[in-house]
Amino acid sequence: MRRFHLFELEDQSWFPSAIRDLMTDYLHHVTERFGLFDGAAPVLGKLLGESGRTEILDLGSGGGGPWRSLAPQVAAGVPELRVTLSDLYPNRAALEAAAASDERIRVAPGPVDAMAAPAEFDAVRTQFLSLHHFRPEGVVRILRNAVERGVPIALFEAQKRDVPHLIQFALSPIAVLLLTPTIRPVRALRLLFTYLIPVVPTCIFWDGVVSVLRTYTLPEMLEMASRADPDGRYRWEVGENGGRGPTMTWMAGAPKEGG
Repeated sequence: MRRFHLFELEDQSWFPSAIRDLMTDYLHHVTERFGLFDGAAPVLGKLLGESGRTEILDLGSGGGGPWRSLAPQVAAGVPELRVTLSDLYPNRAALEAAAASDERIRVAPGPVDAMAAPAEFDAVRTQFLSLHHFRPEGVVRILRNAVERGVPIALFEAQKRDVPHLIQFALSPIAVLLLTPTIRPVRALRLLFTYLIPVVPTCIFWDGVVSVLRTYTLPEMLEMASRADPDGRYRWEVGENGGRGPTMTWMAGAPKEGG
C-alpha cells in the first residue's frame, strides 16, 4: 500500500488544545489498557544495558504514552531508570498525572521539538505512536539529531500500513464510544464532546485512518536511518511484534562499539 502523508488534526497549531487533550487522553488510555507497547521493554532494556545509560527522554509523549505500565517493566532490569516525558504540544495535565503515578517519571519543563531535542538530555530517546506524524525529511532530522549527539534512539508504532489495520482503525469510533466511560477521571467535557457532540470519535476516526496511511514500513525506516547516518556510525535494527491487536513495529539505533 502506498504511503499518503495526509494531515492529522492534532498536528495542527490551530486545533483546539482542549480537544487535542481529550484525544491524547484516549490514546493513552487505550495504550495502557491493552498493553500495546509491552513488547518494547526488551528493546529498551538492551539499549540501556549496552549504552550504560539509565535515563530515557520520551519525545512526543502526548497523554503520557505507555510509561505507567512500561516503566516498571524496564526498571526490572534497570533499577535506576528515569524517564522524562516531553512534547511539542504538551498535554500538561496528563503528563503531570503520569509523573505523579511513578517516581521514576518526570516532565520536561517546556515544549520539546523531536527534530531538535536539547543537548542537555544525554539519554536514550524514544518515540511511541508519533513517528508517522513526520514526513521523511523530519524523520531523518530526528535520527540525525540523535546520531550527532551520540545517543541511542528507539521508535515504536502500534500499526502497520496495510488493509487490515486500515479497517481496524476505521472502526475506532465504536471503541471510543465503548471505552470513554472507563477513562478516569470522568470529565463533563469528555462526555459532551463524545456523546452529545461527537467531535472526539470523529477526530479519532480521521487521525486513526490517516495514521495508518502515514505509517512507515520497516524497509522505509532503515532507508531513512541510512540517510541520517551515512557514515554507518550506528547499528540499526527493526522488528515487529504481532498479536490479537494492532502490530507493534519498531526501529532502534545505537552507536557501534568504539563509534
